[in-house]
Amino acid sequence: MRHKRLPVYTFMVEFPAPLDIPASLDIFRRTGDDGLDRWDGRVLVRTTRVADNTVVPFVGTVVGTVDAPALEVTVAHATHAPAVEHTVRTMFVTAPGPLTELLAIDPIIAGLEARYPGLRPVLQLDPLTALIRAISAQQVNLRWATTTRRRLAEAFGCQHTLGDHQVFSFAAEHLAAVEVMALRALQFTTRKAEYIVALATAVATGRLDLAALRDRPDAEVIACLVACRGFGRWTAEWFLARALGRPRVVAGDLGVRKAVGAAYCHGNTPSETEVRELTAHWGAAAGVAQQLLLHGLSQGF
Repeated sequence: MRHKRLPVYTFMVEFPAPLDIPASLDIFRRTGDDGLDRWDGRVLVRTTRVADNTVVPFVGTVVGTVDAPALEVTVAHATHAPAVEHTVRTMFVTAPGPLTELLAIDPIIAGLEARYPGLRPVLQLDPLTALIRAISAQQVNLRWATTTRRRLAEAFGCQHTLGDHQVFSFAAEHLAAVEVMALRALQFTTRKAEYIVALATAVATGRLDLAALRDRPDAEVIACLVACRGFGRWTAEWFLARALGRPRVVAGDLGVRKAVGAAYCHGNTPSETEVRELTAHWGAAAGVAQQLLLHGLSQGF
């Protein structure tokens, strides 16, 4: 018996240029497919939460160019289209005005923008997933972190289907009920398994309100996260940059330090304090500048 394909709703989202959508999204496949944010080079499959906290999957297909960037977006129901459209329109960090000002005074960032035009940070849409990503990546290579996240998603995540596409999301109440040894069986370390369960429990019980962090100042977000087991200042700063889109330089991160050193210090790795001093002029364009610099480092400048 052939299954009847359910109807879907498709609409177009155009973005201000320049925006290199494929290059920006490539972060989601560079170390493999974790099942949570899926990108194959042309098609993006993600989830977002709408007003009633329902998790909605959507598919975005690249149909534009760097100079005319656009995604053809598909959702299951037209009623979810406005919320998903807002999510898609705001998921890239662009800071056009501040970036233009920075390009005029910083020849290094200007050179990187000329070499990789439209490469922009893409936000991690779900704060719980963003923090689980951070836990999974601690002290291991990123490919192994992706493998363990995929196992976690398949074992304890929520699966969503849209057409021929499947994608997973995490629910705090589900993860909070998981035994640490069940996560150990997925080859998380005991400590990481404990961190994930503790995080999920804090969110599920309301002790940690991740949604409320969006409206709180940077210092309060950092204080709130470092109070949780498994999170230090650098992880909190990455959360500010990658989940909340704040113009935050993660000055203590070794990769950022190396990138800043390669660009501004003749290859010498600066201290965290020196990184903050060297990047202070980035201002509101810090997120874009940091992304360009890290990409430049990965490409050997």
